[in-house]
Amino acid sequence: MKSFSRLFAFLLLVFVLVSTAAQAQDKPKGWSRKAKGAAIGGGGGAVVGGLLGGGKGALIGAGVGVVGGGLVGRNQDKKKDPARYKHYRNK
Repeated sequence: MKSFSRLFAFLLLVFVLVSTAAQAQDKPKGWSRKAKGAAIGGGGGAVVGGLLGGGKGALIGAGVGVVGGGLVGRNQDKKKDPARYKHYRNK
């Protein structure tokens, strides 16, 4: 189960990095606040969930962290970088 949670965290990180790189062709360079929030939230949630609930807790914590971090980052993009927010919202 420990290897599964590590594999899940690795695949999540790869997914975030690939999706950000694929969209960065005609937009500002770097990660959006939404992507940063999702990555940080997923990593933090996996660590806390793993400490509190073991392997299954790590998966649940990572999922909740990704969603929560993505929502917080999306709201920050909406306020501080409206052009980037409109670009990914209209897809």
